[in-house]
Amino acid sequence: MKKLSICFLLLISLSVILSGCFAAQEELKTVRVAEVTRSIFYAPQYVALSQGFFEKEGLKVELTTTWGGDKTMTTLLSDGADIALVGSETSIYVYQQGSEDPVINFAQLTQTDGTFLVSREKIEDFSWDDLKGRVFLGQRKGGMPQMVGEYVLKKHGIDPHRDLELIQNVDFGNIPNAFASGTGEFVQLFEPQATIFEMEGIGHVVASFGVESGHVPYTSYMAKQSFIAKNEEVIQRFTNALYRAQQWVYEQPSEEVAEAIAPFFEDTDHDVLVQVIDRYKAQASYKPDPLLEKSHWELLQDIIEEAGELKERVDYEVLVNTTFAELAMSQ
Repeated sequence: MKKLSICFLLLISLSVILSGCFAAQEELKTVRVAEVTRSIFYAPQYVALSQGFFEKEGLKVELTTTWGGDKTMTTLLSDGADIALVGSETSIYVYQQGSEDPVINFAQLTQTDGTFLVSREKIEDFSWDDLKGRVFLGQRKGGMPQMVGEYVLKKHGIDPHRDLELIQNVDFGNIPNAFASGTGEFVQLFEPQATIFEMEGIGHVVASFGVESGHVPYTSYMAKQSFIAKNEEVIQRFTNALYRAQQWVYEQPSEEVAEAIAPFFEDTDHDVLVQVIDRYKAQASYKPDPLLEKSHWELLQDIIEEAGELKERVDYEVLVNTTFAELAMSQ
């Protein structure tokens, strides 16, 4: 009888524990996130997902890749997503269109441009003057990569429209294939294509646009002002999880980070993942914390203004909310 009582109590205890687990799962708050593209450049985000950092904050993140800044922002504005991961410049463009519910940047993910200058020929002692008179396959006009590219060229005394033959009418997805097929002597590429071309002997990375341009809020998490006002706790929990992932990426060796994000890049070789993560970590492309700094915001507008794409400058305080990042970092 005593044994039966003990067994009964154990069963009751187990059922309570299991009920608690199921209840905890049911209580997870769903947050819909739209990312502008799927990229190793966003490694901390995938770490937060794979390591359960969002779940530990009581969040269930539903991630959708929307492929393009315009589509990502349209998805956010039409309530197809709660949070968007996209270039901070898009929040400026929306604001300048007179939005009554502006999009607010609340956490920064990357702090440099993610592209690299790749030469068809191997150059031992590269100088930016080597581009003069050459054929340069750049990114789409008006896009952030192209604006950063031109900003860097001008910084080195090169007029991109006079000192070289600039090609920028190739669709983003076709740029690597165009270069591999023989178009251009230099090309501006994202990872992992730059690393893959090096491994295959198609091209050689000679410079980093991210290093040359300086720190900018290249990709940030943002939400409509109305959503943030109604869901401050959700935004705080999201930022807490992100910060933990950002720290984790720099604390762990690149091999561990590669393993953590591998499920999101099934078609990418492990060695390529490791090399790309190494490269981005070495130049601090992954921001180690979610705080969007004022100096980064001002440089971003300098770049857009230089490209002739900025109608008027927007004050940092208008479209940036650092409250959540500051609290996450203080805990």
